[in-house]
Order: sequence, then structure tokens, then C-alpha cells
Amino acid sequence: MTVIFESILPVFLLVFLGVCLKRFRRIDLNLWEGLEQLGYFVLFPALLFSTLATADFSGLRTDSTALATIGSISLMCACLLTLWPLLRERGVSAASFTSVFQTATRLNGFMALAIAQKLYGPIGLTLTALVMTLVIIPINFYNIGVLVWFNGGPRGLRFFTIRIITNPLIMASFAGILLNMLGIRVYAPVMTTIDMLGHASLSLGLVMVGAGLKVSDALKPRPVAVLAVFLKLIVMPIFMVSASYLLGMRGPGLSVIALGAAVPTAMNGYLLAKQMGGDAPLYAAVATIQTVVSFFTIPLVLVIADYVAGG
Repeated sequence: MTVIFESILPVFLLVFLGVCLKRFRRIDLNLWEGLEQLGYFVLFPALLFSTLATADFSGLRTDSTALATIGSISLMCACLLTLWPLLRERGVSAASFTSVFQTATRLNGFMALAIAQKLYGPIGLTLTALVMTLVIIPINFYNIGVLVWFNGGPRGLRFFTIRIITNPLIMASFAGILLNMLGIRVYAPVMTTIDMLGHASLSLGLVMVGAGLKVSDALKPRPVAVLAVFLKLIVMPIFMVSASYLLGMRGPGLSVIALGAAVPTAMNGYLLAKQMGGDAPLYAAVATIQTVVSFFTIPLVLVIADYVAGG
């Protein structure tokens, strides 16, 4: 319990710092828009590239892990799309639906890495990095596709394809995986520079989420926000643990997949919502609520997953 609390608390404190800084009148409000652009086009892509280009996945069950993680996320996306007509009848806007979709399907891989390291050691880090590698491109593909379709703009296949292949997150992920598979190593000083940029994105991204947060929305959440919290923290772990078990996974592998499913949504989805016409305040509110609620749900998921993994 203490390990999980110590892993979640810094994330929440940085979000809270962003809330305070946005209201600190000596900081120019125009700064935040520039920081969002910097994070979206430079810092987050650098983090994804450096993580995937240097990860070591040898000796791991990539086939079963891929089926369990990508299959579960695909199933969740399909379920969410079937919910759209019902949500629309209840007054949920298209922009709000995209934020529900994002917050229910994205995972905070860096929180998962921090907890996995303390709970499972080096094997936990490697397995978590594998999960991140497998889901980064499918998650961004699904979420960008939904944002393109529901933002009211052009929906042609050509436009959609261009938005997908030119997205900086997908470009960075693909480049990192390609170099990793080909065994190409980036010149060390250049890679160090990319790593430094990537590390800067962690804390800055959390602060920017806090800067976009409306405290009242988090304290008195809309019903659609509660739905997103339930889907991500309860339904997603059920999908992933069940899929992993049925595929014959046991031991730390199953537990790490459960941890990846149980962590709250990734903070970079907030920037995507800002960039592509989603409901960014709703995203920020859901991300904050999920972070708090996950303090209680992560231990529950891990206890159940460890029991299943041992069986």
C-alpha cells in the first residue's frame, strides 16, 4: 500500500502544482499554450522514441502479451463506440465523447513503470516496457481516429491517413520500434539529448494537465466523467486479466499486465484533446479523479491478479 501511495502521490502533487501555477498572476497566461505545443510536438515524441529505441524485449512472451493487451484495448474501443448513440441521446457532445474514449483507453505507462520497479524489480520494468511498446501505436491510432471522426472536420480516407501518419506521437513510436528491430543505435550524444528532452516531458506534462484543470469539475464530476473512471479502472483490468489468463499467462507477466490496465489514463491525451478539438477540461477532470481513485483500485486489482496468476 505504501509503495503504491508513494508512486501516485508525486503525480497528483504535480497536477496540483499546475492548478496553482495557472492561477499565479505573475506567470503570463500565454505561456501555457506555448508549453502545450512544445510538449505535443517535441517533448512527448522524444520520450516515446527514446523508450522504444532502447528497450530490450528478448526472452519475453511477446505473442501472448500482444494478444492480451492489444485485444483488450480493441475490445474496449469497440464497446465505447457502441455506447456513443446512447450517450448522445443523454446530451453528451461529440467532443466530450472523445475525451471519454481517450480516458477509458489510454494508460499512464510511467506510473506503471514506477510501481512495477518497486513491486517486481527489473523483470517488472522490462515487462511494463514491453506492454508500453505493444499498445502505444494501437492506442494512438484508435484515439486519433476517433478525434478526427468526431471533431466535425474532414473525414475522408486521405485526410484521416495523413493525420495518422503525420502525428508526432505515432511517428516517434514507429521510428523507435524500427531502429530497435534493425539494431541501429543512435549516436550517443544525440540519444542523450533526446533522453533529456523526454525526461522533461514527464513533469511538464503533469503540470500542464493541472493548468488546464477546472477544480469544480473534479469535485463535482459529471456523470460522463464517472463513467470514464469506471471503464478505465474497473472494466479495462477485467478485460486484460481475463484475456491474459485465457492465453495461459501466469506469474509476474499477468500481474504486470494487470498493473498496466489498472493505472489511470495517460496525461498526454490532454494535449491531444487540446490540439484536435476534444473536451480538454473533461479530460483533465477525469485524469485527476482517476489518479485519486486509482490509489484504492490498483491494490485491489493487483491482489486479484496475483491470486489469478498463482492459479
